[in-house]
Amino acid sequence: MKRCQLIFLQVTLLGVAILLGDSATPAVTPEEAGQLGTTLTPLGAEKAGNENGSIPAWTGGYTMPIPGDTPGGRRGDPFKDEKPLFSIDSTNMEQYADKLTDGVKALLKKYPDTYRVDVYETHRTAAAPQWLYDNTFKNATRARLNGDVPEGAYGGIPFPIPKSGAEVIWNHLLRWRGTSWQYTATQYQLTAEGQQVMSTDAVFDFQMPYYFQEGNADEFAKSGEYWMLHNINVGPPSHVGEAVVARRNLSGDSQNWLYLPGQRRVRKLPDGCCDILVDGTEGMLFYDELETWSGRIDRFDWKLVGKKEMYIPYNNNRLLQPKTDAEVMSKHFLNPDYVRWELHRVWVVDASLRQGLRHRAPRGRYYCDEDSWDCVLADRWDANGQLWRTVWSQVLVAPDMPGTIDFVMGFTDLVSGAAFVGNLHNAKPSQIRRMPRYPDRVFTPDALAGEGVR
Repeated sequence: MKRCQLIFLQVTLLGVAILLGDSATPAVTPEEAGQLGTTLTPLGAEKAGNENGSIPAWTGGYTMPIPGDTPGGRRGDPFKDEKPLFSIDSTNMEQYADKLTDGVKALLKKYPDTYRVDVYETHRTAAAPQWLYDNTFKNATRARLNGDVPEGAYGGIPFPIPKSGAEVIWNHLLRWRGTSWQYTATQYQLTAEGQQVMSTDAVFDFQMPYYFQEGNADEFAKSGEYWMLHNINVGPPSHVGEAVVARRNLSGDSQNWLYLPGQRRVRKLPDGCCDILVDGTEGMLFYDELETWSGRIDRFDWKLVGKKEMYIPYNNNRLLQPKTDAEVMSKHFLNPDYVRWELHRVWVVDASLRQGLRHRAPRGRYYCDEDSWDCVLADRWDANGQLWRTVWSQVLVAPDMPGTIDFVMGFTDLVSGAAFVGNLHNAKPSQIRRMPRYPDRVFTPDALAGEGVR
């Protein structure tokens, strides 16, 4: 073989190897990982406060018992005696515009007489167990994103020093919120006319095998199942007895089953993904809007815009204190009297629909808290480029986990005026309780079939 032909063949084979070989993004260097626990918190946030002190330094999070907490029952508010520093409404919003999302500004304009943002003192309450901090440190140098799928991560934040928007979104999907937990909650449709219509009242059981303390990355990789759900409806009467089991996999190959008491049978559901509408939300909420963002990431390209100081809902145990759902809702959104906003640093991530794919909201922007990695706010635009849906999650202080975890979630349709509010716990005797580890069979279609036997 002539020399020029040999060189051409070598170059060609190299190109094929690059195209077909390992596409995983590199993990951070050991030197970068050494920032965790020093200049960065163990989960990857900036430990220092901001220049003017309006964001304090992180000093370990909130881990002490909260006065008023009842183990396994209702939760107290560690900041119940605090008053708002100031309020933002339609008359002064321009003064704070650079720290408000497009969706919040749109709500202030659309409902100038009723919507407002009450800003309180910032508290950096996020915390986690030491073993989770240890695993996060290991993940920093061993976890990689291979295409859309994380590899090598286990038991902690997968990418505490993110290099891409997709890594931030995976940090949100794999954020710490406990290993096994349960709550009973109600969901409401808020009509464009301002009526409150209950869609479901259900008991929810959750489990994250990704956070089994005795596990390891190699064992977890065999299944890749990181999140499981079992819920059964106890109301309203038209939905009593309906039940769902779901199992999410890192690869996106998730499984969902539905039990309908009228049919007395279990049905396999299509993959819960993307802009498919969630059962029990009156045809309103997309699957990927659960908890602000949920499920597969492979329909979008994710751009890491950077980090920014923003007013976000945070430490909102205040929202749990009233004992009726009606008190914490208004006609088109949560009652502003019970929503606490604070100034925090967030990672800003843009989502744009990939070429050749479809989604009813082809563009989005996500705001993800640097301390907990919870994406608490998002805005979505329709195919005409119109700001369409503003999505949100509330977070509470849960020192028994320990952690700062999301609970109430929802969105407002900025075009129609309709809205959805999910996971309200106000009328319930128990507000998100830790549970012993569930047997795997709880999250199987056989469990649904067993519940259907009368």
